[in-house]
Amino acid sequence: MFINDLFEDMTEYYTDQKQDNSVQKLSDVRKTRLTLAQIKRLRMMNDVKKFEEQNKIESLSKQYKPASAAGAPPGL
Repeated sequence: MFINDLFEDMTEYYTDQKQDNSVQKLSDVRKTRLTLAQIKRLRMMNDVKKFEEQNKIESLSKQYKPASAAGAPPGL
């Protein structure tokens, strides 16, 4: 998690008000069903989050890996 995530509202990146056409009322007691398009969009969002997390872990491991010895060839 980045420090900016604490102060920035990230919901605008994950919600699409144009696609949200379900207005809930107090009398609505049934659970709404997800369409295939919504499920696909959720799956794609999950894949993007995993990809971003993997890239973040790779960049952090490059930044914080121990320094190699002075006489050793690069990569060891």
